[in-house]
Amino acid sequence: MKFKNIIAVTLAFFQLAGCSYNLEENPPHIITSDLLYSDYSGFDTGISGAYSKIREEIRSADMPFQVFVTGTDNMSPNYIWGFGNVASKWGALNNSQDETLNETFAWLYSIVNAANTIIDRAAREGVDWSRGPGSETQNMNYIIAEARAIRGWAYRHLTYLWGDVPLSLVESTGSTIKTDWERTPVDEVRAQIIADFEFAQQYLPVEPIPGRMSKGAVQTFLAEMYLVVDDPASALHWADQVINTPEYKLITERYGIKKDEPGVPFMDMFYQGNKNREEGNTEALWVWQFGYQQVGGGVSPRPRAMHLQRYMDIVINGVQPLQITFERGGRGKAYTAPTKWWIESYEPQDDRATNFAIRKWFILKNAEENAPFPADRLPAGYSYGDTIKLNWSEPITPDRWEVNDWPFSRKHEGSIPDNVASDFNYDDYIATRLADTYLLKAEAQFKLGDLPGAAETINIIRSRSNASAVDASDIDIDFILDERSRELFNEEYRRYTLLRTGKWLERTRKYNTFGGQFISERDVLFPIPQAVIDANLTKPMPQNPGFDE
Repeated sequence: MKFKNIIAVTLAFFQLAGCSYNLEENPPHIITSDLLYSDYSGFDTGISGAYSKIREEIRSADMPFQVFVTGTDNMSPNYIWGFGNVASKWGALNNSQDETLNETFAWLYSIVNAANTIIDRAAREGVDWSRGPGSETQNMNYIIAEARAIRGWAYRHLTYLWGDVPLSLVESTGSTIKTDWERTPVDEVRAQIIADFEFAQQYLPVEPIPGRMSKGAVQTFLAEMYLVVDDPASALHWADQVINTPEYKLITERYGIKKDEPGVPFMDMFYQGNKNREEGNTEALWVWQFGYQQVGGGVSPRPRAMHLQRYMDIVINGVQPLQITFERGGRGKAYTAPTKWWIESYEPQDDRATNFAIRKWFILKNAEENAPFPADRLPAGYSYGDTIKLNWSEPITPDRWEVNDWPFSRKHEGSIPDNVASDFNYDDYIATRLADTYLLKAEAQFKLGDLPGAAETINIIRSRSNASAVDASDIDIDFILDERSRELFNEEYRRYTLLRTGKWLERTRKYNTFGGQFISERDVLFPIPQAVIDANLTKPMPQNPGFDE
């Protein structure tokens, strides 16, 4: 199959970043690891390259992010594409040949090896660390911290998706290709993830270089990982480290580019021009940068196209009334849709449920109001200024999908102003924010039996959006999961949250009407790609339960 060679190479943890060239000359136009990793600036370039690889998570219609969020209690497929085929039917379609899963496995291990290469090379003698922002020791520790944070991030994904996975902590080169990898027990891999994150948080700054993880982001990952390994006291410690850092604050007041327009504080951080810390987003812990028609602007991200519904295809009285405009977020493709349960999980007064946050209706606009885009088309009996309401009265199911008039989260709205019909948007992307840390803290408090404390922490989040206060009697794991969904929909890796809490099967079956009815116990982990198993020529690699062929 076409991915076999890709995965075989990946399983060997061998990519350009780890290559060594035995050349008698070193022409300046040829970049090798030996040349690149000789001074601080070279290592800094390598770190930037690894972060660029991470940003591929949202690169395409079949992007890895879809695997992490679709097929859960709050998101189902709609127009079927890529992983949506699996998430709508499961069963035999969830198999070791699936291209999205194969590519995701390969992508994550390419990041692991990029990080390992940097870590190994940084420990060698003769590196010139003098040209960085701190002392030579500080510069070295910072680079290693970045690389270990990146490696921990990649293995975090791998353990959630596949459980036991091969653990490599050294650079792989052409001379070290292995064909006898073993799957390391997941507990050992997670111990390494925690060790990587604990090292990294010592040396990463509170205010990060744009695009890179902050200290708070890594400490938030630590809180989550300690919940995974059932150590809520340590999870609480790390969550508090972030929450008690003065530079990190929830957004509770209007700010930024739309401050004087109608809106709610919760949504201000999701507008392009407001997302970064230097733009006023004190809640951001890690933001990915993209740039349209800019050198180094990154891959073409597609979160908007994936999650916006196809409002332009709504038909009323034989007319498609709504034009694609920049204000409406550009063209949607609706490969996913929120579940009916999610849409209805909010209180009416909750700011997170308003039309500013969840698109539930459109206003028909004339040419002046839509400018520079055309006027909306008027169905019979409609006038400009009338409302087109979206409809979620009936759920999306195997017998009713490709729905156009379905509500959607507006967090990822965005388009290219001069090409609103394109698939891509180059908006910066919030990868981790402080609200997640608060909710991890509440989960740790719950697990420690401190229900009043958990309620108090959750109320900090709820009060920001005018949701009613809760008390200790309201708190259980399902309420915490509900609140995470309300706050972090289409941001958190929802599959991971549900797996961490042992709730993926139960809640996906209960709330996801387009795919949830087909999942089984074996789908808690994905199958190891068959190409990986085939490439391990000198030692059998076991498959996950239920996927033996």
